[in-house]
Amino acid sequence: MQLRTIVLACATVLLSSGVSAQQAVPDPRGANLTRAELEEMLQSFQETASSSAFSGDARQEARNHAEMIRRRLSEGDLQVGDRIELVVEGHPDLTQTFTVGAGRVLPLPAIGEVQLSGVLRSELQDHLTEYIGRYIVNPVVRARALMRLQIIGAVGTQGFYTVPSDVLISDALMLAGGPASSADLAKMSIRRGEQIIWQGNALQSAIQNGRTLDQLSVQAGDGIYVPARGSTLESLRNSMFIITGLSTLALLIERVF
Repeated sequence: MQLRTIVLACATVLLSSGVSAQQAVPDPRGANLTRAELEEMLQSFQETASSSAFSGDARQEARNHAEMIRRRLSEGDLQVGDRIELVVEGHPDLTQTFTVGAGRVLPLPAIGEVQLSGVLRSELQDHLTEYIGRYIVNPVVRARALMRLQIIGAVGTQGFYTVPSDVLISDALMLAGGPASSADLAKMSIRRGEQIIWQGNALQSAIQNGRTLDQLSVQAGDGIYVPARGSTLESLRNSMFIITGLSTLALLIERVF
């Protein structure tokens, strides 16, 4: 299925929330949100949370999103296990994909560990340029953050995928083969453990408007769930358990052999 088809299909399941959906997904300018944009979104969510114009559920959802943004602003985006695609022109030893280690540090050859706590994805390239510039004169640096997500349910191939933070939600789905013909896109959700962080009209509006994973504050370990029509949450949990088990087994085999 083409991306345009996915977006149009998602648009057809929008319900009549209109204003609240738009309020829930402010219109950012960049694929990775800047600190100023996050602060603006935080204010918007706080206003929604305190406004009697919205339902109790909408206000609670706004409070949840406000808390996610506060955490991003305080702790940064980069998690242990995230991968960084790094290019430093003229330095092949620094031009490869590195993994964020314990303590949110990025180990770089001949340079050492770069602390990434408190750094947003939108700040990553400038942060690394400044640090590498202490050792290399006027470095030309390009950096892109990757995260590991779980995509399960009615998609081509369920599993874990390492994706750039600046991709569209629809692009992430395409990595898993796109929605199956049985997919109930209206009930798609993004989850963090047992917590639903995006669902319903707000998520459909985000897809329709071409939002990226970063713009929705998605982080490593989150899951995109695409239920089939008539399926239950329990069946999705069973799929998640099987995929997680297989992934863990594969990692153990890789380490042993």
